[in-house]
Amino acid sequence: MITSQDVVQVNLPAESGEMGVLANHVPTIEQLKPGLVEVVEENGSSKQFFLSGGFATVQPNSVLSINAVEGYPLEDFSAEAVRSLIAEAQKVANGSGSEQDIAELRSN
Repeated sequence: MITSQDVVQVNLPAESGEMGVLANHVPTIEQLKPGLVEVVEENGSSKQFFLSGGFATVQPNSVLSINAVEGYPLEDFSAEAVRSLIAEAQKVANGSGSEQDIAELRSN
């Protein structure tokens, strides 16, 4: 959770299009598509998070709430980690993963 008086803008991947939220934004509820949320701070730095989707609610008192099933700081992602997970998923899909992984795949 980010609770900072120094946040000047939050950029959201809304279903209706990319959306920037500033202080005193009109109250709204937006459905979010999978993508990046960027939190821009007064000092010019920003933090980025990947969300799998969800909803954003802008309240009259300049409070933005984001509800999502999954959200991760962007720095948690690396190309090597993604390649490793894809390789593991391909092994399971081809039937050469662990017995537990194959059983989990069949139960879905």
